[in-house]
Amino acid sequence: MTRTDTHPDGSSPTEDEVREALRNVRDPELGADIVELGMVTRIHVDGAEVAVEVALTIAGCPLRAQIQRDVDLHVGALPGVRSVVVTTGVMGPDQKRSVMDRARRIARDDPSATDVPDTARVVAVASGKGGVGKSSVTVNLAVALARRGLTVGVLDADIWGFSVPRLLGMQGDVEARGKKMVPLERHVGDGTLRVLSMGFLADEDQAIMWRGLILNRAVQQFLEDVHWGDLDFLLIDMPPGTGDIQMGLARMMPRTEVLIVTTPPEAAQKVAARTADMARKGYLQVTGVIENMSDFICEHGTSYALFGSGGGDRLAADIGVPLLGRVPLHPSVSAGGDAGAPVALDDDQPLAAEFARIAEALVANPPATGSMEGCSARMLERVEAAVAAGEPV
Repeated sequence: MTRTDTHPDGSSPTEDEVREALRNVRDPELGADIVELGMVTRIHVDGAEVAVEVALTIAGCPLRAQIQRDVDLHVGALPGVRSVVVTTGVMGPDQKRSVMDRARRIARDDPSATDVPDTARVVAVASGKGGVGKSSVTVNLAVALARRGLTVGVLDADIWGFSVPRLLGMQGDVEARGKKMVPLERHVGDGTLRVLSMGFLADEDQAIMWRGLILNRAVQQFLEDVHWGDLDFLLIDMPPGTGDIQMGLARMMPRTEVLIVTTPPEAAQKVAARTADMARKGYLQVTGVIENMSDFICEHGTSYALFGSGGGDRLAADIGVPLLGRVPLHPSVSAGGDAGAPVALDDDQPLAAEFARIAEALVANPPATGSMEGCSARMLERVEAAVAAGEPV
C-alpha cells in the first residue's frame, strides 16, 4: 500500500499510533481486537515503512489472509505510512493458553446479544462422550420443570445427532415471525415447552455434514434469531465432547450453567471430567451432576449394578458440585422416548418421581452470584460501607 498523507510536521507515525490502529483489527473467531488479545508480537516503524508481526493460534489459520488485509488497511491508513509489511507467526502453547484465557474473559464481560431473556436460567446439559443418555435426560428434565408450571425452552444444539423432536413426539415446520424463527410449543400441565431443533428443519434420516464455524453459526442463530419469548429455563442439549459448539456457547452465552451427565463406570466419569474442565476454562459455572443408567432394579426388587457404580458420586466429589440425582436403568425410558412420551410425564412410571426430584434440586440450586472484581463493583462496595457508617458519599 502506498500513501502520500503525512503528519502536519512531516513526521512518521509512532508505535503507539500503529498499536492504536491495530485495535480496529478483530479476530473474527475470538471476538476481540488483536491488541487486546495479545496477538501483536512486534511493531517496527522505520520512517514511512511499518512492519507488524501477528501470532496466530495455528499454522494453517483460515483467517490469516483476512487478518493480514485488515492490518494492512488500518495501519496503511495512518498519515505518514507509505508501506506495511505484515508477517504471521504461530503461538507456542503458553502464549496460546494466555490468548484463549483473554478471549474467554472478554466474552464473559461483553456477551453477544441474544433473544434469550435475561431472567431465564440457561442450562447446558453436557457429557464427555456419546451414549450416556444426555438427550433423554434433557427432555425428561424439561418435562419435569414444565410440570411445575414453568415455561421451558429446549434447544437441541446437537446439530449432527438431533433426537429431541422424536423424544418429545413433536414434528412440524418452523415458522418465521419478523425474520425470526418461532419454536414449536407443547403444553405440559400448567407449563409450556418451547422447542427448537435441527430436526424441524431437516429430515430425520438426513445427514448434516457441517464443520466448525458453520456449526457455531447454526447455534448462534438458534440463540439470536429465535422468538423464545418469556422463559424460566432454557435447556440446551449439547453434542458430546469438548469441541467447537461448546467453545462457541461459552463465548455467546457466558451466563450459561453446565449440568453434566455421566454413567456409573469410572471410564465415563473420567471423560465427563473433561467437560467440567472445559466449562470452567470458559468461565461457565458447573451446577451439578446427574448419573444416568444407575443400578437396574428388577421386578422382585433386586438391584443390579450392570454398569458398575459410583461414577456420579466420584465425579461430583472430584469437581466439587452436587450430585443432583441418579436415574436408574429402566426400559420405560427408551420405550417412552421411542413413543414420544417421556417417562417424566407419567406418574405411573417409576422414574417420573426421580426426574421431579432432579428438577426440584435444580430449581433449589441457583447459580452463585459473580465475584466483585471490577472497579465499579469495588466502588459500590465502598459506597455501601460509607452509607452504613453514616459518612457523606
